[in-house]
This record gives sequence, structure tokens and C-alpha cells, in this order.
Amino acid sequence: MAQPGDPARNFSLKDQNDKTFGLYEQAGKRVLLSFHPLAWTDFCAAQVKSLEENREMFTSLNCVPVGISVDSRPCKQAWAQSLGITKTPLLCDFWPHGTVAQKYGIFRDENGFSERANIIVDEKQKVIFIKIYPVHSVPDIREIIAFLQKG
Repeated sequence: MAQPGDPARNFSLKDQNDKTFGLYEQAGKRVLLSFHPLAWTDFCAAQVKSLEENREMFTSLNCVPVGISVDSRPCKQAWAQSLGITKTPLLCDFWPHGTVAQKYGIFRDENGFSERANIIVDEKQKVIFIKIYPVHSVPDIREIIAFLQKG
């Protein structure tokens, strides 16, 4: 599993709107990689809605929040529309299946999806925060905002 201080593992994924998001293209900004197991579940919905609802706060902290799961782009597109997600990229770690989650050591082979996790990458492409959460829980977004406000 990735640890604070590790170099971030670069990736490029499509979001729900078929736009490509490249991690290294975000150099100079912090990035919150918010992994959720699967779309269309209550816990995952609450997690990605918290990203959207706090978008302005993240922007003020020079941070780009993204949601990531193994779901396909059409699935993510329909889910984002149903939740009213219009500004937050929901990235599709669909094919090869779970590659980005595997790069960060948080893919559950036995389940075929990622852990529920938040990983923060700093402006210089270093991992500065990683936390795994129980699958049936919603990460506390205030914890992430407080961490970003510290520095």
C-alpha cells in the first residue's frame, strides 16, 4: 500500500463525461483521490456528494478532488446525473480493471473493487495522506479539509 512520502503513481483515466484526467497534469495542485468501491450504493453516493458539496473549499485550498471506482463510464455518467454531480470528476478505473487502485495497493482482488480510501497527493506529486475506511462507512470530509488547511 502507498505510504506518505511515496511518489504518486501516475495515471490517466476518463471521467463520467469522457474527459481525460491525468494525475501528473495536475502538478502544482494538490489532488484528493477519493476511492469508493462501487457506484449506486448509499455510502458511495454520500462520499462523492461530499466532494461536490465542498468543491469551492477544495478549490480555495488548491486541491482538485476526484472520485474513483471500477465502474464503467456509462455507469458513472448515469450515476453522476442521478446525484446532480456536475463539477467533480468521477474517474473510471474500469479497464484494465482496477489498475489505479492496484498501483496504490488498495484493490481488493477477492471483491473486484477498491478499498474505500482517501489519498492526497501534493503539488510535487508525493503522497502526503492515505486513509482506508470501512467499506460500509462514509469518510469524514471535514478530516480531509482540516488536513489540507494545515499545510
